[in-house]
Amino acid sequence: MDQKPLLTLFDLQGLVFGVLMCSLGVVFLKAAGLVTGQTAGLAILLSYVLPFGFGPIFFAVGAPFLILAWIRRGPVFALRTVIVVLGISTLVQILPSYMSFETLHTGLAAILGGACTGVGLIAIFRHNASAGGMTILGIIIEQRTGFKAGWFQLGVDACVFAVSALVLSWDQLAYSFLGAFVTNVIIVWNFDVTQSGAGRPGYGRATPKDAPEGK
Repeated sequence: MDQKPLLTLFDLQGLVFGVLMCSLGVVFLKAAGLVTGQTAGLAILLSYVLPFGFGPIFFAVGAPFLILAWIRRGPVFALRTVIVVLGISTLVQILPSYMSFETLHTGLAAILGGACTGVGLIAIFRHNASAGGMTILGIIIEQRTGFKAGWFQLGVDACVFAVSALVLSWDQLAYSFLGAFVTNVIIVWNFDVTQSGAGRPGYGRATPKDAPEGK
């Protein structure tokens, strides 16, 4: 049996792009005092009330799910996910030193943050990895049941926002939900596990046998 490589140049460029876009999305949200869903949202929320930055919290909260990734999706998926989580944790700490916003409307921050995060997650999913946390479970559920990972994530987001209501104002909460909705709708409309190895144990490009008739 052929061994799947841990990382190819093709996968590396996709994961780097995904990490950059997800990190940029978090920067937009934090600049406007917003949160998002999933592990990232919980990490942002905790960074507002604890004396720690987003990066260390994001890695700490997501670490337990890496065990699930290793058991259910294999070492390649798990190790790539570790790379993604480390990348986002580091880049979110670095990017604000190189960019700032004199004017940033909260609604625009929500939309741009949600869009960047959604596009970044799709890139990460398509290269057989995840951003850690509940996204791992979302991919597994879609693979096994067909229930869209984006809808699953939206449900988890609702739980995160319920907790966020204790910290954020109602307008911040509303804009945060808008950003999370944009993220998940982008994923639902533009990603399916059959498009890539993210949903198949036998990760790889489609073979002639897999191709539609006439192609």
